[in-house]
Amino acid sequence: MGKIKFIEVASELAAGTRGASLGIGALKTASLNKGSQFFKKYPCLAVPTINDTLFDDVVNPYAKRIPQVRQMLERTCQAVTDTLTEGYFPVVLGGDHSTAAGTMCGIKAALPAMRLGVIWIDAHADLHTPFTTPSGNMHGMPLAMVAGLDNLECAINDPRAETIAEWEAIKNIGLNGPKINPSDIVFISMRDREAPERALVERYGMRNFEVEELRSKGAARIVEESMQALQACDVIYVSFDVDSLDPQISRGTGTPVPGGLTVEEALELNSLFVKQPKVQCWEMVEINPTLDTHNQMAEVAFEILQATVKARSANGQLIGA
Repeated sequence: MGKIKFIEVASELAAGTRGASLGIGALKTASLNKGSQFFKKYPCLAVPTINDTLFDDVVNPYAKRIPQVRQMLERTCQAVTDTLTEGYFPVVLGGDHSTAAGTMCGIKAALPAMRLGVIWIDAHADLHTPFTTPSGNMHGMPLAMVAGLDNLECAINDPRAETIAEWEAIKNIGLNGPKINPSDIVFISMRDREAPERALVERYGMRNFEVEELRSKGAARIVEESMQALQACDVIYVSFDVDSLDPQISRGTGTPVPGGLTVEEALELNSLFVKQPKVQCWEMVEINPTLDTHNQMAEVAFEILQATVKARSANGQLIGA
């Protein structure tokens, strides 16, 4: 059975709003407030961060802090590769969502011969590139990074040569070339995407299970259909961004979007996904306690985290372990 190991990546270099680096601490505060020993039960690796560089000037406006983001992706990649190689199931607790690219690079580096599929539970598509981004915030780019996409057909920006060189380096972290096929991405609760992202979703036939479809079919059916959509994949990674939840639950995330999941729906979805043998890594990101009151989002997220880890602990084999 694959033992669980936490990987903490408290980075917020790629977010547009400050505070996501504090999300892991907020989860631990929620655990302590419940009198829980949860975080003492599992080994943990904390990836060193460079959040102090947030004070530096931005010199790459279409990919803000891209050299520093690349460094964090490389560190995350190595941590995930090592954790999988050691026979653990990685539970990654992140700050902003950009480091998910490092997680996927790490999975692919550890299992290079295996086809990697992605379950992206998120309000956003995160398919922007330096050529299409309206904000320059790189937490909107991780899926394009690992799929090796530039989306020049929808370009609106003219990035600097340094930006492009760093972008090329990011696309080759872990192993050279794309880590996933764009068609091997399944979205759940995605409801906010710009035109360049929409074009990619349509071009590659990426599946998106909207919230209303989930409510009509039920979580178990959505999990079943997601796994069917990725049946050609050998290994699957699940990334859970708390902004997939409806903001009526909490405003404690940087980019809330109305019309999201309930806590119960998110809990059931994630618990069912991690029971699937092909799922070899699970991640939670974008908790921002500075935007919250009474640590509400972290309290909710801790409930989901605890249930998901319990579900995985109950049954789960590591492929290749």
